Amino acid sequence: MPENTLTTITDATFDELVLQARRPVVVDFWATWCPPCGPMSRVLAELAPEFDGQLVIGTLDADQNPVTTMAYRVLAMPTLLFFRDGVVTSSIVGARPKSVLRAALGNVVTPYVNR
Repeated sequence: MPENTLTTITDATFDELVLQARRPVVVDFWATWCPPCGPMSRVLAELAPEFDGQLVIGTLDADQNPVTTMAYRVLAMPTLLFFRDGVVTSSIVGARPKSVLRAALGNVVTPYVNR
């Protein structure tokens, strides 16, 4: 389950929170029936303070938000989509350890900071 330090994203808020965001956004597509999704969301919540003010980490319940899930062809859970200026720049499908997630988030922030 997503933690409070993460931004909850829905079909209704996706455009505003992701596509129009001024900072990079990472969207964690998850589902309640997905065993690795809970631990992955908790790891993202633990990492969120390290990237505060640099990017937005959001969670989207795929079952509750089928429009966005289908629009981005998310077929496996968990899936992370990395957005910059409203465009998907990369993705991670499946659970990953904290070190891999930290590096992936850092890669999103570094080019943004050096612009």
